Amino acid sequence: MLSDPAIFLAALGITVLELVETAAVALALHAHSGKNVVYLYAAAGTAAVFAPMFLLGALIVLLPDALVKATAGVLLLYFAQRLAKSARRAVLNARKGTQFQEHFHRGTMATAFSIGAIEAFEAAIVLVGLLPNGFQATVLGMSVGMVAVVGSAYVLRDHVRKVKQADMKIAVSALLFSFATFWFGEVVATLSDLVLIPLFAVYLVIVYKFANRASPKVEATHEVATAGGAPGPVASPS
Repeated sequence: MLSDPAIFLAALGITVLELVETAAVALALHAHSGKNVVYLYAAAGTAAVFAPMFLLGALIVLLPDALVKATAGVLLLYFAQRLAKSARRAVLNARKGTQFQEHFHRGTMATAFSIGAIEAFEAAIVLVGLLPNGFQATVLGMSVGMVAVVGSAYVLRDHVRKVKQADMKIAVSALLFSFATFWFGEVVATLSDLVLIPLFAVYLVIVYKFANRASPKVEATHEVATAGGAPGPVASPS
């Protein structure tokens, strides 16, 4: 029996709210890289914050929130622009009728760990305040929330993998640009998570246009390759 339903619901709500963002990025990164280890790094980033939370208690809120978010924003911004360029290469390869499987970059793992840590950090700030008022209810709410997010991510994993590689890279890049911008903004002001929706929409359009813009070199190569199959003019004898 729950000692305090309100604390349970608060812990459940903040855990789901923050970790669902981690799960969304982890799913996208997995679809991009094809590596299950992405989930491990996202979980490691979450555990790196949640584990000390029970040991250090209120000390976790003394960490410089602005510095944490600024650092994470820089990491995501770096990987987002790399992914946008990768999406561009994927589009060009598709136009040329070739395929290129990129190597799994360490930036993917750093991004997964970073998103796991920053979202867990934001949840921990609330959870630390709940722990002294209802330890069992807080832990139970947090546990149920984590199970719900992990279960949802497991169910959705196959659906995400069906998306074309170039389109997935565009979506992930836009997502990371959105988080980077959001966290930079939170360094100077308090923002609502709803801001992520228009940010994602704007960056999705920008990255899509960047990746799919015309390439005269590729088009010229394609025309030459097409014309190569046609018979050339026969020279008249002199």
